[in-house]
Amino acid sequence: MLKLGKLTDYATVIMTVLAADPERSLSARELADRTHVAPPTVSKLLKRLSRHGMVDSTRGSQGGYRLSKPADRVTVADIIAAMEGPIALTQCSVHKGCCSIESYCGVRSNWRLINKAIRGALDAVTLAQMAQPLRSPRKEQPLLQSSLLRTAGP
Repeated sequence: MLKLGKLTDYATVIMTVLAADPERSLSARELADRTHVAPPTVSKLLKRLSRHGMVDSTRGSQGGYRLSKPADRVTVADIIAAMEGPIALTQCSVHKGCCSIESYCGVRSNWRLINKAIRGALDAVTLAQMAQPLRSPRKEQPLLQSSLLRTAGP
């Protein structure tokens, strides 16, 4: 099973809350209250997101956290990469020379193709799109216009 870590999921939730209210700086406590993620976990995630240039922090009574870039310039791939490192289904799909059977492997190029498609899909979804349900819950809009999401018809 391909699965993102829980912290990556929580980081995405935190980032969408920040994207939904871009004019305000939100404290870690406010983010914990809004997301129902434990305050120590929120603080840990904010530190990591800050180290990767995803959020800016301001100290003081009027301080807090806000996105470092507009939400439409941050992709889901950016968040995943900040939290988990390079997006890769297999090690060989992003790093050459890490597998003992690499020179004999007949599927490496296919894994790279699949990895590129998944990365492209994650790059196509912005944080602004992810935050849309938070901004207007009555209005549903497709998150991704892609041939990857076409459903087979009869």
